Amino acid sequence: MAYFLLFALVAVVLGIIGVTAGGLGYLLIIGIVVLVADVTVAAVRLSRRRPLR
Repeated sequence: MAYFLLFALVAVVLGIIGVTAGGLGYLLIIGIVVLVADVTVAAVRLSRRRPLR
């Protein structure tokens, strides 16, 4: 869970830097890709848990 939050924070920071700094739009794209990958990995990990009885 800590890695999920860390990567989500990194994605947000990269996105903010990419939007505010001129000519660094690629950082916004990298931030979006990191966020999508992070959410995908978290969804896969949560779906593998066994249901409670």
